Amino acid sequence: MPTLPRPYSSSSQPEPHRHREVAESFGADPQRYDRARPRYPDALVTRIITTSPGRDVLDIGCGTGIEARQFQEAGCTVLGIDPDDRMAAFARDTGVEVETATFEAWDPAGRTFDAVVAGQAWHWVDPVTGPAKAAQVLRPGGRIAVFGHAFDAPAEVTRALAAAYARIVPDSPFSSAATSAKSALETYREMFAAAADGIRRAGRFDEPEQWRFDWEQSYTRDQWLDHLPTTGPLTRLTPDQLTTVLDNVGAAIDEIGGRFTMPYTTLAATATLAG
Repeated sequence: MPTLPRPYSSSSQPEPHRHREVAESFGADPQRYDRARPRYPDALVTRIITTSPGRDVLDIGCGTGIEARQFQEAGCTVLGIDPDDRMAAFARDTGVEVETATFEAWDPAGRTFDAVVAGQAWHWVDPVTGPAKAAQVLRPGGRIAVFGHAFDAPAEVTRALAAAYARIVPDSPFSSAATSAKSALETYREMFAAAADGIRRAGRFDEPEQWRFDWEQSYTRDQWLDHLPTTGPLTRLTPDQLTTVLDNVGAAIDEIGGRFTMPYTTLAATATLAG
């Protein structure tokens, strides 16, 4: 369930699913990814389950299995799909059944599901093929739900990250995006509006809805520095480059007291299969 790098969510680069080299960089350290990435709100998982016809779930881009395990804990049977062998292997070790493939190339072999979900991963799926294929594998009344977290670290922390990254890789599209005045929530609203539009254009679903869940999570300095290498711009840095960025960000966190509380907004685009 990789995080969407901001440049690929903007109108200037509208097709993140074509940037496979970024999508497949998240599996470099699946242990850290699973440890540092936040879970999804229980209210989101419950709402998906209670508005679906049953509890057979297909998890697209399941990564290390974070949301898959949450659905399992809620009594669901989950099949995950992920194109990265490293992420898939980790998820299997935690008890999640996973098939290695992109969703577009995956063979359902006649299987159908009550819900198709994707956490932090739908932007890597073709916006035309994805919703159409989801409709093919859903049972009558089945639900598609694609969701992700929007968050902005404290301004001091964000500035330290942007300055260090721009100094190290000034030609990267991430460098200019990091200084954008647009908030993560604004960016993700646009992204999930586009996801809803893709579902709508498939012509197989009822009118899509957008759900919102607001919550908070506290981080110490070390916890946030553990999380940062799992985010899109940092997964492809060299060890020396990453150390420089983390040192700068760590110093900024020290200056604000060594910890902070992150406000999260989890957004979802969702619809039920028509008819």
